[in-house]
Amino acid sequence: MKIELFDSGEYRQRLARTKEKMREKGIDLLLVASPANQFYLSGYDGCSFYTPQMVVVSLQQQEPIWFGRKMDAVGARFTVYMSEDCILAYPDNYVGSSERHPLQYLAGILKERGWDAARIGVEMDDYYYTARWHAILTENLPRATFIDAFLLVNWVRMKKSEREIEYLMQAGRIAAAAMQAAVDKAAVGVRQCDVMAELYRVTTGGTPEIGGTFTCKPPNAMVGELCSAPHLSWSDAPLKQDEMFYIEMGGCRHRYHVPLSRCVYLGKPPAEMQRLAGIIAEGLHEVLVAARPGARCEDLEAVWKRTISKHGIEKDSRIGYPVGIGYPPTWGELTCSLRAGDKTVLENNMSFHCIPALWMDKYGLVISESFVVTDDGARTFADFPRVLFSKS
Repeated sequence: MKIELFDSGEYRQRLARTKEKMREKGIDLLLVASPANQFYLSGYDGCSFYTPQMVVVSLQQQEPIWFGRKMDAVGARFTVYMSEDCILAYPDNYVGSSERHPLQYLAGILKERGWDAARIGVEMDDYYYTARWHAILTENLPRATFIDAFLLVNWVRMKKSEREIEYLMQAGRIAAAAMQAAVDKAAVGVRQCDVMAELYRVTTGGTPEIGGTFTCKPPNAMVGELCSAPHLSWSDAPLKQDEMFYIEMGGCRHRYHVPLSRCVYLGKPPAEMQRLAGIIAEGLHEVLVAARPGARCEDLEAVWKRTISKHGIEKDSRIGYPVGIGYPPTWGELTCSLRAGDKTVLENNMSFHCIPALWMDKYGLVISESFVVTDDGARTFADFPRVLFSKS
């Protein structure tokens, strides 16, 4: 049985673009530690990245190599598109050992193949490429030249295929359904955790047509004054009258994530809150209209700034980032940002999360959208009202 989310032709195209970037940087061999990049290049999808695993790309070899724990090689056979001889595993006595390390085993494989004197690209700033990994590789491969290849594959991932966009559209439907469930559940006296449990039920179950799955990180869900901090979590406290509930969450389909953010006010929102929500929605709309091929990331931020400045409002942080494949701890692609000074040029089929939140002293407000760039402006993945919700 094979889990085939994409055909082999799409994987070959991804690999060809990656190798082109490798040649530009003078890299002979690429060691991919990021689980998101491993999934993109090989199809491997398993929660096994708590032990060392890699996808190895060599300019001398047609297919990439999956390298990981022996018991996880079974999962690799179910998910990767490559042939059996491209699945290489290390014995279980390398796991959790103070005497040996899986990267020593990998270094031995590279020596056997004559790749130990190569110019090797490694993802130096990736969450999963540790200082110890690098020390072991450099010690065991003294003839190699190591080159920082952080974000090399991430930049290749920026332009989505039609199949990827299809999965993102499905993830958007899940996100909208889950956010609606949270809004419906929120009420005075209902525990915050019960609202989030309903949200999780829908993100996991999806819709009648498409199933969901776990997202790469928990929602950000803050209440009351805690809404002035962007990345906190919920509690088991009951929601109170005249309290704000800030929710940033995401729908996920086959590891493709669509973030979506809204706020719920328990009671009648103050006029100033309503005014600010309207300004956010207006600015977001203008950004989405401007998100066309040829525009730069900084242009979208400038559109936002011009819109809110008419209302006497300033915001000094970025308003968005690219999204797509997500593994813990992030659904962000980590490449560019919708901010002043970022001259990355938008192209068709790039996908972003625009989150123009406003952080006040006593609360925060957000209305966000994830979208794909098209010739006609942004096409959003979710269909959900851009308002501050009120629950009496």
